[in-house]
Amino acid sequence: MSDCSKKMLFLMTCLLIASCSHDPARVAVTDLRSPPRVTSGQHIVQKGETLYSIAWLYSRDFRELSDNNNIRHPYTIYPGQKISLSVRRPIVVSSSKAVVTTPKKVSPKNNKPVKKYTANSSAKKTSTFTGSGWKWPANGKIISSYSLKMPVNKGIDIGGKLGEPVKAAANGEVVYAGSDLSGYGRLIILKHNSSYLSAYAHNKDLFVNEGDSVKAGQKIAEIGSTGTTEPKLHFEIRRDGKPVDPMGYLPGRR
Repeated sequence: MSDCSKKMLFLMTCLLIASCSHDPARVAVTDLRSPPRVTSGQHIVQKGETLYSIAWLYSRDFRELSDNNNIRHPYTIYPGQKISLSVRRPIVVSSSKAVVTTPKKVSPKNNKPVKKYTANSSAKKTSTFTGSGWKWPANGKIISSYSLKMPVNKGIDIGGKLGEPVKAAANGEVVYAGSDLSGYGRLIILKHNSSYLSAYAHNKDLFVNEGDSVKAGQKIAEIGSTGTTEPKLHFEIRRDGKPVDPMGYLPGRR
C-alpha cells in the first residue's frame, strides 16, 4: 500500500470516529404537547385506555370516534381493538342522477329497543354545565402558558410543591384515571358535558376513579412529578376535542 493510500485510509478512519462521538445516541422521548403521528389511520387499544383518553391523545372529539367506529355508550373498548382515526366524509350524489326509491319495511328480529346515540345521552350527570364558572385547579403560579406555536403547549403548567391539592375545575365525571398516556404521568380526564373535557397531568396520587362524579373545587389528586422532571400540574381544557386556552375560561386572580 502506498503512502498516499495509507494517509487516505487514516484520514477516513479519523472522520468515522469523530462522527460517531460527535452526536451520541438519543433516547426517544414522548412530548405530551404534540400528538403522535398517525401513520396507519388507526389506533390499537392498549390496556387501561378509554375512548376518551384515545380521543384526547389525538386531539379528536370522542363523539367523532364513537360514530366512526360504531361504539355506543358507555363506550366500552377492549385491548387489541382497532380504532379508526379517519374522518368519514358524506357521499355527495348529483341531484340529476339521484333515484328515489321507496324503502322496504323490514320486520325486526327482536323487540328489544336500540338506544340511539345523542350528544347528551352520555352526559346526564353533567348536562347542566354550560362552559362557564370554571375554578382554578391549583394555587401555584403559571410557569408555562398556552401556545400553539413552537414550543407547543396545549394547556398551562402550574407550579407547586409535591402533595399540594389538585382540584376539579368544574363539575364533571371522571372518564379517565391512570398513567397509560405516555408523557402525562398520572392523569385524570373529566367530562363536563358533551362539549367540554379537562385534564390534570403529572399527579402524585389520584383520589378518584373512572365513573366518579365530582364537584368544582373537589380535591381529585395531588401535585406530583410523574412523567416530568419537576412538581407541577399540567392543565388542559378541550372543547369538541380541540385544545383551548384555559386562561379564557378561568377566573382572574387577585
